[in-house]
Amino acid sequence: MGRELAHPPKDGVSNLRFSRSSDRLLVSSWEKTVRLYDARANEPVGVVFTHKGPVLDCCFHDDDSGFSASADHVVRRLAFIADSSYRLGSHVGPVSCVEYSYDQGQVITGSWDKTIKCWDPRGVNGPQEHALIGTHNQPERVYSLSLAGYKLVVATAGRHVNVYDLRRMSEPEQQRMSFLSYQTRCVECYPNGTGFALGSVEGRVAMDFFDQTAAGLSKRYAFKCHRLNEGRRIVVYPVNAITFHPSYGTFATGGADGFVYTWDGESKKKLFQYPKHETSIAALSFSRDGSLLAVASSYTYLKGDIDHPPDKIFIRDVNDLEVKPRPKLFPKFASA
Repeated sequence: MGRELAHPPKDGVSNLRFSRSSDRLLVSSWEKTVRLYDARANEPVGVVFTHKGPVLDCCFHDDDSGFSASADHVVRRLAFIADSSYRLGSHVGPVSCVEYSYDQGQVITGSWDKTIKCWDPRGVNGPQEHALIGTHNQPERVYSLSLAGYKLVVATAGRHVNVYDLRRMSEPEQQRMSFLSYQTRCVECYPNGTGFALGSVEGRVAMDFFDQTAAGLSKRYAFKCHRLNEGRRIVVYPVNAITFHPSYGTFATGGADGFVYTWDGESKKKLFQYPKHETSIAALSFSRDGSLLAVASSYTYLKGDIDHPPDKIFIRDVNDLEVKPRPKLFPKFASA
């Protein structure tokens, strides 16, 4: 499983992210907290910040600070070493996701109020919305966001996917529907910026591309995963998390079945299966150099409010066998 992280949240990990400049790990949770850790030293860093509602997402600003998105409708900037925070702004509904663009110096948030908002954390426009740059309506509730350079991918309820250029946010560059048949759970852009992967509640991952020419469309595909044979029937589990390896471009998926798999999307091969965890995989993140994989084993209430194992976060040392693309003689996984 890897090393168990000390002092994890006690109620529902919503997300975790490695810093892009160190092995620090940011963790948000349904217990209304955001915590910072040194993953290699296995210890907390700085203070624990608390919202008035569950924290649904978090991301780094720099190595000592980050942003949080909460069900209390508020977006905050958190400075863990300085022990200070301020309210960046708010939505009129729960804030489900947050991203920081290092290219634009902007924070992007998505909400169940069917909007995304862009914020400048350096500016002040007034006492209520400290740095609001723009509000952009979406066709449905926003479930997931992902960035690749200036590309922003917005995945909403109803299987809608909008693609924006952060330099021209007046309207989406592309408005499309997921070619999966069921609700989107997560979206993650490819490290090379050519497209994105979508995970669905029905145990499938779609590999899609920004190129909408006939050549681009011919490259997209979907495959089945996180399906278990239980009592002579196939049980399908949601794909809760996708994270890409920063060096190899391969990726890991985590499902409500408690499994983590790694995949080579280019050659369509499954690379590795990690041992089964006690409960759902709620979030995944590779470290900046791909040498560590953080795994949140946290019940996602697929079967309702029942007794379940305690939440745990594992830090796994990654070796090439698990993530490096294999020779072409290895069998492909089945597209579907």
